[in-house]
Amino acid sequence: MDEANEGDRDGGRSAPLPFRAAVDALRAARLRPQIEIEPVPAPKKLAPFAYALEAAVVDGEQELADGRLVLLHDPAGHDAWHGTFRLVTLIRAELEPEMAADPLLPEVCWSWLTGALQARGLTYGEPSGTVTRASSHYFGGLAERPAASQIEIRASWTPREGLGGAPDTGAHLAAWCDLLAQVAGLPPAGPGDASVVTLPQRRGPQSR
Repeated sequence: MDEANEGDRDGGRSAPLPFRAAVDALRAARLRPQIEIEPVPAPKKLAPFAYALEAAVVDGEQELADGRLVLLHDPAGHDAWHGTFRLVTLIRAELEPEMAADPLLPEVCWSWLTGALQARGLTYGEPSGTVTRASSHYFGGLAERPAASQIEIRASWTPREGLGGAPDTGAHLAAWCDLLAQVAGLPPAGPGDASVVTLPQRRGPQSR
């Protein structure tokens, strides 16, 4: 794919107007300052038009959680989506041992996703996804490392389209960042706990 077409896929001037509006709303979203976000190359085979963001919840030099949000658009519509737009996400975070041992953790994490969307007053359809809990235990030369657990949320949903055919992607991004912050263990954002994010924004040092 040549450079011009790639730009169109990411919201260039030749992309459909609803998709361009949806991408512009993502770029202008107001997010809490603990979340660092930047655009990344979008997948090319999932839809005719796509735009992707990566984000991380950072405390100093420690990364508490990270994720990716992809906006897909098919002007012809998609039977499985029941719409022309789809949001797809992956979120990962390390878990405290007490939380990792909770048998209801997958259900709780899924409720965080739906609750974040509902708290923003968003309407959506066809939600689907998985919540995976994984544990790592170290042996031999790595035996001194403590056991570690990680949660991974993979999900997708269809945002309802508004006037002009574009969904309120800025609000969906804010809800997604609420979920990312909650998975990272941050307290709920206060009224003034937000800042305008100008894309692209480069991440600082990370620690894994």
